[in-house]
Amino acid sequence: MTSGATTARRRTLHYGTIPLSVVAREGGLNVLRAILAGELPNPPIAETLDFALSEVDEGRVVFSGNPNAEHLNPLGAVHGGWTATIMDSALACCIMTTLAPGEGYTTVEFKVNLTRPLFADMGEVTCEGNLVHRGRTIATSEAFLRDANGKLLAHGTETCAIFPIDNLTR
Repeated sequence: MTSGATTARRRTLHYGTIPLSVVAREGGLNVLRAILAGELPNPPIAETLDFALSEVDEGRVVFSGNPNAEHLNPLGAVHGGWTATIMDSALACCIMTTLAPGEGYTTVEFKVNLTRPLFADMGEVTCEGNLVHRGRTIATSEAFLRDANGKLLAHGTETCAIFPIDNLTR
């Protein structure tokens, strides 16, 4: 998908939250595939920050986004929080792909290394997240954020706790 097509696709997406009962019934991979297919809504943060899920497989996801002038810090570069958010999304969602029906998860910690500044006019960037380890209660992942030429902009790791999804409703 080209940058223009990805941007056009994001403009047609719908946004909202997904009932926990759907996640509990379907499992992580099926939910993410349904988001990608447009059958379930994208999270509202993706609309605010102009990024979206663009690929999903078990243990791997890719998010594509366009940092823009609304995301700038006082010095004119894209705020590190934008980078951290797209990174956290990729890092967590590649773990989400491994969730069985009835399982939930949450980020315990993540670390992001910013290797280059992002600018509003740089065009689309992609963030690929990959599962490193999946245990019974802990999973880890790594992700890489790159520009359209493949230049590394940031990389990071994450740890997520895995638990019965019913724990989220208490």
